[in-house]
Amino acid sequence: MQRWCIGSARQITRCIWLAAPFQAARGPRPFVVEATSTLRRQGDAAQQQQQQRERHTAAQQMSSAWDGNASQEELMVKDECILVDEQDHVTGHANKYKSHRFEEGQPRGLLHRAFSVFLFNSENKLLLQQRAASKITFPKVWTNTCCSHPLYGHSPTEVDQPADISAGTTPGAKRAAVRKLLHELGIPPAQLPLDQFKFLTRLHYCAADTGTWGPAAEWGEHEMDYILFLKADVTLQPNPEEIMDTKYVSLQELRQMMEPGSGLLWSPWFRIIAENFLEAWWQDLEQTLGSDKHVDTRSIHKIMT
Repeated sequence: MQRWCIGSARQITRCIWLAAPFQAARGPRPFVVEATSTLRRQGDAAQQQQQQRERHTAAQQMSSAWDGNASQEELMVKDECILVDEQDHVTGHANKYKSHRFEEGQPRGLLHRAFSVFLFNSENKLLLQQRAASKITFPKVWTNTCCSHPLYGHSPTEVDQPADISAGTTPGAKRAAVRKLLHELGIPPAQLPLDQFKFLTRLHYCAADTGTWGPAAEWGEHEMDYILFLKADVTLQPNPEEIMDTKYVSLQELRQMMEPGSGLLWSPWFRIIAENFLEAWWQDLEQTLGSDKHVDTRSIHKIMT
């Protein structure tokens, strides 16, 4: 059994016991960018060299357009996440490698912004993806359409300001979603108008990837997750570096897939959303997308182990 406590940004209000703990694929592969990228196994000089490389890579990234034509390891060093506090105030930035490390000095990684896209077709079926085996965190798990990070240093910006959030517009998260839907699923941006995305709310969750990396997992997710809904009929060309499989499902089909006996693995963020919010939003999809009935711009739903 595993306990999840859920509440507002100010106070945890209730706990949920999950009968099926989150699982991920066994057999982690080593993280390799260059000979010096696994910082804990190098000396001080090697650490300094790697830090210089990371700063140089970040500077290059901030001055140029994003290019996703890279391996998982390269993107870990290249992409700069937006760091925030528990009230979602921006505090800085750090690359994905640093942000997702659960280690001494940051046992829960670094809290950073993320987004989760739920894309439905004209039959009101939800597009799921199975994450690639090459993913550093939570490989081979099934999850929602697209889950990734708005990045620091882009023009136009992917950093949403408080006014963007309170207005429910969140253009930064939406731009990031369009960028990653193209990168991961090959969906052309022309099929993804920004004004068709619906921002619903934010989730603050944390999950170590113990299924892949063991009880003392040094990798995990600690995210301020922006939930985005969208209805569109799109063309798909999945990127094998990112995705193993895709599937459109009805709500009933999803329920069956998530039964413990299915043997399928699920991302922790998707299971949390599915078990607490998704059905109400999905069953009322037209109102969810066409009105503010289910929009909550003020709350941060806190979910911690």
